[in-house]
Amino acid sequence: MASRSKAHAALAALREDLAGDVVAPGDAGYDDARTVFNAVIDRRPAVIAQCANVTDVVRAVRFARDLDLHIAVRGGGQGLAGARADGALVVDLRRMHEVTVDPAAEAVRVEGGATTGDLDRATQPCRLAAPGARAPDTGVGGFVLGGGTGWLDRAFGLAVDNLIGVELVTADAERVHANADENPELFWGLHGAGGNFGIATALTLELHEMPEFSVALLLCRSECGPDVVRTFREIIRTGPDEVGGAVLYLTGPPAEFGLLCAALLTYVGGEAGLRKLAEPLLALPHETEVLGALPYADVQCLLEPPCGLRNHCSAECLTDLPDELVGLFRARADGMPGSNGSRHMLVPLGGAIAAGPRAYPVPYRDASWLVHPFACWADPADDERAADWVREACAEIRPWSSGAVCLDLVGDEGTERVRAGLGAGNLLRLEKIKRRWDPDNVFRFNHNIKPI
Repeated sequence: MASRSKAHAALAALREDLAGDVVAPGDAGYDDARTVFNAVIDRRPAVIAQCANVTDVVRAVRFARDLDLHIAVRGGGQGLAGARADGALVVDLRRMHEVTVDPAAEAVRVEGGATTGDLDRATQPCRLAAPGARAPDTGVGGFVLGGGTGWLDRAFGLAVDNLIGVELVTADAERVHANADENPELFWGLHGAGGNFGIATALTLELHEMPEFSVALLLCRSECGPDVVRTFREIIRTGPDEVGGAVLYLTGPPAEFGLLCAALLTYVGGEAGLRKLAEPLLALPHETEVLGALPYADVQCLLEPPCGLRNHCSAECLTDLPDELVGLFRARADGMPGSNGSRHMLVPLGGAIAAGPRAYPVPYRDASWLVHPFACWADPADDERAADWVREACAEIRPWSSGAVCLDLVGDEGTERVRAGLGAGNLLRLEKIKRRWDPDNVFRFNHNIKPI
């Protein structure tokens, strides 16, 4: 490690050189700068570089390498695996959030600190869309490179399937591009391996025409839940790829209803088409309903979890959704911790996800459904109970698991889960890419791939 005097001089130089701000322990704003979405996470980075441009990112990486610091990257701040950054340099990209749409090319360039909300608001006026996360505050970079799943996947494929190119700052503080023609092996690895190989300062994504988007949201009493799930399952089975959504159990408000079952049916198309698809759901007993065409950017906020509370989640990908599992899904919802924000969610896959490119390290594309237990609570005394609920929710449905996992939806669950999220057959190839681009494992605060 560097001497104290060297570190002091280097920090002073970084403060002077960066167009953005540098925040360290003892500085005003340090606690705000290190706070992330999940209140369980309370880490103390050595330095936070709030970068304003790519030059700032390069300088921050050089600073970290000179002082032998590991590097954590912050895009949106919701990442589950990148939160163990005690004593590290955090490269905070949130000031780099420009989104540039090229309607003629049906493509969009997204800076590394942009969120899903930034992306959707930029593309919506052009009647175009890119598959993104299910919450507007999720960082686009981490979500895409981690192979995440969202509302538009069944219609347009996974976000990472729509990746055209990546602008990267490497562990050697070099700027590189990766696409199908330039650094193609690196580009392959960026399809699912997240931030293991560098800092993504910008991504270029393919866009899709989406002149209309409609949703139907029903809230039902929990005792109706199994009928809701079975009806939703049939709509997905018989409907077009343009239909998607989720079924979930959640707690109020309104508090008098207690546990509720919500069905969110999404449709890349107009209200009339959605209404016909939703007829079997609308025929079930329900407390309230919303149905109609909505701006896609507004739909992202419908199920957004509250910020500032403690949370823990995981996921399992399923080969099937038999009635036995529908019953287990309902029973597990009774034990959800917290009074507001927790949910037990079931998401349909298939469609364009299953039809997507097979070459990339995204092993869960053959799954038909995804179960996503998400615990949200306020009292630290409930930490163990909440984590147990999530673990048990996943364990009891494992007989129907495909064995793969969406890494964007899980935290640090061990090396075997990382292998399951990347595909065991892909790991050696990814380890070789890691050795080429980050042999010292500088970027390790992620679902880490160790250099071979």
